[in-house]
Amino acid sequence: MEKVQVTVDAELRELIPGFLENRAKDVARMEAALESGDYDALKRLGHSMKGVGGGYGFHDITRMGAEIEQAAAVRDETTLRRLCILLNEYMQRVTVIYA
Repeated sequence: MEKVQVTVDAELRELIPGFLENRAKDVARMEAALESGDYDALKRLGHSMKGVGGGYGFHDITRMGAEIEQAAAVRDETTLRRLCILLNEYMQRVTVIYA
């Protein structure tokens, strides 16, 4: 599986492991919400990811969070399943480079 490299400001070095751990937990919450049909929770989680990703340099998390929020708003289960898979794969592939 090809790695995705994200360059992050070295000043954030101590925060990034916790940030990534919390996003991984969010992915698990999204998968559970999807299985239970909780579109409101999916919308909130997507909105949260949209808001925090870019601030740490993880623009793909921001983009996918926005897409999840939009798909949850219209209850598009197919798109949500695809996005959860993509986000989960991204979280497994991401590596951080501190600059």
